Amino acid sequence: MRRIIKSIAAAVIATTMWCAPSFADEVSLLDGVTARAGDNPTVEAAKFKKDSPWVIGMSHFGVNANTWTVQVAHEAEAAAAKDKRISKFILLDAGFDQKKQVADIEDLIAQKVDAIIVQPVTSTSADASIAKAVAAGIPVIVHTGRIESDAFTTEIQGGAEHFGKVMGDFLVKELGGKGNIWVLRGLAGHPEDTNRYNGLLQALKGTDVKIIAEEHGDWQYDKAKKLCETLYLNNPEVDGIWSSGADMTRACVDVFKQFGAKIPPITGEGNNGFFGQWIADGFKSISAEYSPAQGAAGIRAAVALLEGKELKKHYDYNPPGWDLEKVKKYYRDDLSANVWWPSELPEDKLKEFYAKK
Repeated sequence: MRRIIKSIAAAVIATTMWCAPSFADEVSLLDGVTARAGDNPTVEAAKFKKDSPWVIGMSHFGVNANTWTVQVAHEAEAAAAKDKRISKFILLDAGFDQKKQVADIEDLIAQKVDAIIVQPVTSTSADASIAKAVAAGIPVIVHTGRIESDAFTTEIQGGAEHFGKVMGDFLVKELGGKGNIWVLRGLAGHPEDTNRYNGLLQALKGTDVKIIAEEHGDWQYDKAKKLCETLYLNNPEVDGIWSSGADMTRACVDVFKQFGAKIPPITGEGNNGFFGQWIADGFKSISAEYSPAQGAAGIRAAVALLEGKELKKHYDYNPPGWDLEKVKKYYRDDLSANVWWPSELPEDKLKEFYAKK
């Protein structure tokens, strides 16, 4: 009888081990995020496991850069507040200063936080500090900008080239493979700007679509509005506009309306203000997806590591572009232009931060 019981127990254990998903499969970081194909090392289970309560730190490259970066901070804070095992969430703002980011990460290490989330200012600014944190036994999660070092624990990267190519492919199709376009880039030197632009170049390769003007609008409405006014006054004959961010798209749309001109095909992003423009004015566009809930995904990755779960080193976020019908499902007339989609913020927080005044 004992032998039979042992045999049954062994069979149950073996079946459980065979059927159970891996730790990596259990962790849902963000809708649309998947483990990168190809060579992708595994962060072993239990390597960073710690009993709660936990203190999690975040080094943000620039909270007030634009409305999207503000919401990333809100999304991270909301996700941290939702998990009662996180006793404290420390958000530090580098303000686009490389030296400040290094100091911020050093400060988080000195405070002996349990995990650190980093949005890098540049592709190299935080490398040494990240390596120091991991050496001290602190897992580091990187998102919203790739770095040259691989010292981090895991990364969740919106495929910047994919983002830029989705918009570039849209323009190539709309223009029939030929025409002149303006290019509105983000913050010069930021890896997200560089890689989105590289995605555009991939889309334009082998076509007769030419870039006749290229400017950095820093992903900001006010700066982009001045740039678009200047570009229009210098040469209004443009067939399409590739914009790296929706605040800049909104600015250019407003400029064309200001001059009473037809709005050319223009690329956009998941911003409520842009969605309202698109629905009202009916111009040709596409919305590339780049959810500010990546801030929440960083929190979930940190928690998974501290729980002792297994993660992959690289995760990609490459969702398809949105058409007007999908945009209509997300647009909220009761909220301001400053909210971005898709969002994980609860309804009370959406209204607190973004209700129209």
